[in-house]
Amino acid sequence: MSAPRVLVATAVPVERDAVAQAFAQPGRKLPQSARALPLPGADLHRFGGYDLIAAGVGPALAAATTASALTAAALGGAPYGLVVSAGIAGGFAPGASVGSLVVADEITAADLGAETGDGFLPVTELGFGTVTHRPPETLVRAIAAATGAATGTVLTVSTVTGTAARADALRGRHPRALAEAMEGFGVAEAAAAHGVPVLELRAVSNPVGPRDRAAWRIGDALTALTEGFGKLAPVLESWNPHEPADT
Repeated sequence: MSAPRVLVATAVPVERDAVAQAFAQPGRKLPQSARALPLPGADLHRFGGYDLIAAGVGPALAAATTASALTAAALGGAPYGLVVSAGIAGGFAPGASVGSLVVADEITAADLGAETGDGFLPVTELGFGTVTHRPPETLVRAIAAATGAATGTVLTVSTVTGTAARADALRGRHPRALAEAMEGFGVAEAAAAHGVPVLELRAVSNPVGPRDRAAWRIGDALTALTEGFGKLAPVLESWNPHEPADT
């Protein structure tokens, strides 16, 4: 069984380059350098069956850029079989410590809804939209086993958490949350529109809560991201891409 064509969407180039490092490791059957192909809003870097883009920060730009890549591939007659949202993230203690990996079994928009006098209401409770995409269960389990990643909800936020009060509020609404980032739900929306399964893999660079830049470990998280993708690629080579996506 051949591996599906995979689109990996990160927010910024340094995350994209960390993923690319996994494909330059000894023993990988992928080229040592990528071909850069222009797309609206981003350049696509190709490593064999893996295409990497720095899709931009935030769910809207990430969704737009990912949709451009998915559309170009479909129109070119070589559609993707999987989309991966990847990068660094804040982790909720104690489940996701700095330097660890998290693979999402739920990709949830944490702040898509309305504030009311009784608290926050997601758009689903307002009668429209969706707030959660669910990656293929067997793939999530296999990747967690191969990489040692924790499994749980990864929240997508438009405003990064900077206080203990907001961290507590998010955990109260999403008790299974392990990490927060800014792109996963947007990437998942684009993938769902094309009927393509989605995955989110995050390396934790800092705790979710009060902003303390001295405590951030971005270099460690990027290293963990590279190592995680080095273990992820063999899993995809044996994964059944016809498993339906849960949305």
